[in-house]
Amino acid sequence: MKAQVRRLPLGPGVYRFRDEAGKVLYIGRARNLRRRVQSYWTHLGDRPRLARMVRRIARVEGVWCDSEHEAAFLERNLLEHSKPRWNRTEGGAEVVGYIRLDNGSKPGLRFEHLVTGTAAHFGPYLGGLRIRQAISGLHRVLPLQYTVEGDASAREFGQLFGIGPGDRDTLTRTAIAVLERDPDAVTALRDELVRRRDRAAGELRFEFAAKVQDELAALEWIVAEQKVAWLDPRDADVYGWADGVLVHFQVRAGRMCTWTQRATSEATARARVAATPPLWQLFAQRNAELAARLLA
Repeated sequence: MKAQVRRLPLGPGVYRFRDEAGKVLYIGRARNLRRRVQSYWTHLGDRPRLARMVRRIARVEGVWCDSEHEAAFLERNLLEHSKPRWNRTEGGAEVVGYIRLDNGSKPGLRFEHLVTGTAAHFGPYLGGLRIRQAISGLHRVLPLQYTVEGDASAREFGQLFGIGPGDRDTLTRTAIAVLERDPDAVTALRDELVRRRDRAAGELRFEFAAKVQDELAALEWIVAEQKVAWLDPRDADVYGWADGVLVHFQVRAGRMCTWTQRATSEATARARVAATPPLWQLFAQRNAELAARLLA
């Protein structure tokens, strides 16, 4: 077991424990897969329930994700599809939400629980507080709410920021670029928030600096790579193969909801791997190699 754990990556992901009969005992997520899984054998003195589970673990499996957000969403999807005995809830504690971009009489970004109407929506994202903090950070640099035509209060505040109704299109395009994860747009917004945070700290306005830091962290969360939950209800079958192990991730109605792996020859796996959509090919290959490494 220790040898298996040492083969896990030092990155974010989802882990799964199985017993000797192959039954899934528990599904969890981690910022650092190796360290999190190792902790089950070193830090459970005050958690007798989990200690009983650990005695039954015969095998560890893992999915190496591209971000903590992706790992959190994958854990949630898997648990909503099937909850093992030792997991307490069917899904994660975070709220699922979207960012709505309104460009009419009340322009701006808003948190939504569901996609409604014809306005542009971005997401889904996990964590209501994080989503709201990210919106706050976007509005801090891109104050769309002060570009209202004919609103005296908005005009007054807009003058403080040096903007007006004529800036709405530029601010809207920039907000869209950030929410679509354009690297240059994200970097520019991040740099401006860092500048404002550092200036506030230098002026001893520590509460404000802390608020901007929370907005920065929330921005990093929502713009991180995330391929396991989608706005559109797409279906896909994602396959990767390495050293005799085929991994399969099933995407249904826009959610990656199942993860299986089994022994298969390269010839049998070839067509399935070739049919995997390009978006998921590197993800699937990396996790097939991890699966083979954990079984070695």
